[in-house]
Amino acid sequence: MSQNRTSTDFPGSSPTGGQTGTSGQTSSPSSTSERPSSGIGATGTGPSTGTATALAQEYGTKISEAATQAKDYVSDKMTVVGDKIKELQNADLAEITENAKDYARKNPGQAILISAAAGLLVGLILRGRR
Repeated sequence: MSQNRTSTDFPGSSPTGGQTGTSGQTSSPSSTSERPSSGIGATGTGPSTGTATALAQEYGTKISEAATQAKDYVSDKMTVVGDKIKELQNADLAEITENAKDYARKNPGQAILISAAAGLLVGLILRGRR
């Protein structure tokens, strides 16, 4: 039984020992310095090293962009939270209580879920202090 190996079996190698291009055609190395590496114990810069570097740069760029977007999103939300805190500091406690009661009357299901979540958080905080 013969074993046919594809280029996916060993990175950088093909069944005939040459390098495969993007078109799938096999070409033989043009000089002794361009020998395909088997990926096992290979040193130097082979096809897999260039690919890894390109992938690392691509993913580094994507991560950098995602971090920038996350930073912008968080800073926007922090601005909104800061504005709400200033509004609450300037608001009357009786007015806040009335707004909360009106909200609970209009949305009883959400009010119950919010109060349950708040109770759970308070319980976890108090339990952690023991």
